[in-house]
Amino acid sequence: YRSLAVLWSGAVILPVTRAPDKSGGNGYAVHPDNRTRQAMHETDHDEQHEISKSRRKRELQELKRLGEALLDFNDDALRQLMLPDELLDALRTARKIHSNGARKRQMQYIGKLMKDIDVAPVRQALEDRNRQHDSHSREFHLLETLREQLLTDGDSALPAVLAQFPHADRQHLRKLVRQARKEHDTGQPPRASRLLFRYLRELQEEPRF
Repeated sequence: YRSLAVLWSGAVILPVTRAPDKSGGNGYAVHPDNRTRQAMHETDHDEQHEISKSRRKRELQELKRLGEALLDFNDDALRQLMLPDELLDALRTARKIHSNGARKRQMQYIGKLMKDIDVAPVRQALEDRNRQHDSHSREFHLLETLREQLLTDGDSALPAVLAQFPHADRQHLRKLVRQARKEHDTGQPPRASRLLFRYLRELQEEPRF
């Protein structure tokens, strides 16, 4: 804006020019500090948005992982989890899909469905299943070790087996060991060796009082 030149007391007052307004229309320029704070606020907002986006992505990946683990459950185990019918149908469909691309899309769908349920019982069921699997693996390894000791050392390995299974039939056990060792020495099929392992497993599964 310009004011008209005015003559006053013999002096000339020159026109005064206001600096252009760069603020965007309110008539006042934005202070540099305000611009800095606004830029920092926008940066914080963008960072929070990216963090939230990354967290949602991780949560969806976790739900997909849980869904993939549920594929190993039989129908009875799935029904015990009280899952929605739509999710049960989606899991059954995924088992039948062999194409990698189609299976990937199905698992994404399952992950989205699982967002609407309480996944705590699912996690608990998976933990229980894993503990049971680990326990069975240790028990199986123990039986294999005992059988190998019996086949290698014969009667001298009996005390170790009887320490594990004091209710075992000593005579029957010695008979199976002798037959299994004879088969091994003569190159025969390991029928007695399999019977020995089966007997050890029966001893392991037999309730103790």
